[in-house]
Amino acid sequence: MQRTIVHADLDAFYASVEQLDNPDLVGKPVVVGEPPEHRGVVAAASYEARKFGIHSATPMSRALRFCPKAIRISPRFDRYGEVSRQVMSIFREVTPLVEPLSLDEAFLDITKHVTGHSGPERFGRWLKTRVKSDTGLVVSIGIGANKTVAKIASDMDKPDGLVVVPQGNEREFLAPLPVRALSGIGPKGEQALQAIGIETIGQIASSDLAALEALLGSRAVSLQQMSRGLDDRDVETERERKSVGAETTFSQDLPDGPKLREELALLADGVARRLVSSQASGRTVVLKLRYSNFKTITRQSTSDEATDDAQAIESAANALLDAVVQEHDRFRLLGIHCTNLAEESGPQLRLWEEAGDGT
Repeated sequence: MQRTIVHADLDAFYASVEQLDNPDLVGKPVVVGEPPEHRGVVAAASYEARKFGIHSATPMSRALRFCPKAIRISPRFDRYGEVSRQVMSIFREVTPLVEPLSLDEAFLDITKHVTGHSGPERFGRWLKTRVKSDTGLVVSIGIGANKTVAKIASDMDKPDGLVVVPQGNEREFLAPLPVRALSGIGPKGEQALQAIGIETIGQIASSDLAALEALLGSRAVSLQQMSRGLDDRDVETERERKSVGAETTFSQDLPDGPKLREELALLADGVARRLVSSQASGRTVVLKLRYSNFKTITRQSTSDEATDDAQAIESAANALLDAVVQEHDRFRLLGIHCTNLAEESGPQLRLWEEAGDGT
């Protein structure tokens, strides 16, 4: 049986929730994020704000220069999580095969349910109406034979989009699109492909595999398959949590000293609380540092035993910081993440391996 996969993506989610909760914001340029004096970046921008060139990850100071009338709102992640759970419950009423990707997007496998809605297009319109009536939010939907096609389709006609790719037309649909539309190809991959004259997904599909492997390595095979409209990945109803973490950007660059170490302790405590609330524990502590010149490094250490203990996490992070910090260093960002997670909290951490490094 040919599958039918939906990718549902809530439009400008954080900003839309703010407009939903405060009708005075409707129709106005809204940006969600921390204030510029805290070196905040835009977490979400309403479509009214996007007209000024403001997008996610735009520095807040720049966003407010682009649009001086923009209304900045600090994020309310508890509220966004509440609304997200409401939307996901709607999806799960339709099908048990729901794979959340983030608070505002998910894959649904509706293969066994689409005929009851007289086809994929009518199903898509019904689902959009249901989400709007129950939550007040607008969702863009892409429907196709697999995840690759559905995800790209959902982004084709935003906001409030509905794009259905007919079965058998996957390769034709993908062919004219730019290579960056394909999941797994970032800026560096795009530049490498453009250097040999490959601009579109269709050109990836028809390229010599050996040439692609020379550029893209082991990813070349799967990327070429996707470019041909072939993707047999299942909708996974349980996604493994890969990390729990927290980070902060300072309003002024900090040297090593009591203030920096205090911030590290606060982060460790926050990560521990999140681990406990998630009923998880981590074997690896990752320290993230961004210097005043924007150079960013990570260092990590791993134990045989997992922990959710704040003091253990703080101790490991302090040791990692001690190993790299120099007298004249100044830092603009500090972060702690725990990875190699266990589903249940393990014993307190006792021994950490020698620090490694990453980028």
